Amino acid sequence: MQYHKIVPLKDGRTCTLRNGTAEDGQALLDIFNLTHAQTDYLLTYPDEFTYTLQQEEDYLKGKTDSDDEIELLAELDGKVVGSAGIGCVGRREKTRHRATFGINVDKGYWGLGIGRVLTEGCIECAERAGYAQLELEAVADNKNALALYKSVGFVEYGRNPKGFLSRSSGWQELVLMRLELDR
Repeated sequence: MQYHKIVPLKDGRTCTLRNGTAEDGQALLDIFNLTHAQTDYLLTYPDEFTYTLQQEEDYLKGKTDSDDEIELLAELDGKVVGSAGIGCVGRREKTRHRATFGINVDKGYWGLGIGRVLTEGCIECAERAGYAQLELEAVADNKNALALYKSVGFVEYGRNPKGFLSRSSGWQELVLMRLELDR
């Protein structure tokens, strides 16, 4: 899926949102590992992520060639500072209307609105792909993320009290959220 948009941020600068391509493989690996080391709210630790550069490039090529999945990059001042993506929950008839959503932003750029524009970009892509529902899971203690998701229309539909087992804090409750999309 192709996407390109220049969006204003809270500090007056502009951010480029675009689909990642194979050429962005190293930049995406770098931002993934950085953000997953900066917070305990994401799914994995950097040492658990074992993609090679070739695998990452292939992953991005697949997303670029896809009609219904995407990996968006946020570039600020020529640097990738975040990414977000949507993926199909399943290709079978009963689940192909659902997409998952994931996001990460370099902590040094929190508070500028990058998370919001990446989220809105993914919602736009999910609508364009024809999904009826976008889904996510967020750590209950991640109040800023939950507030963002609620502000764009996601609603909570459940909780998993033992969703993550953190190396540093033990059990983390996950909030399950969904957004109904126009089809």
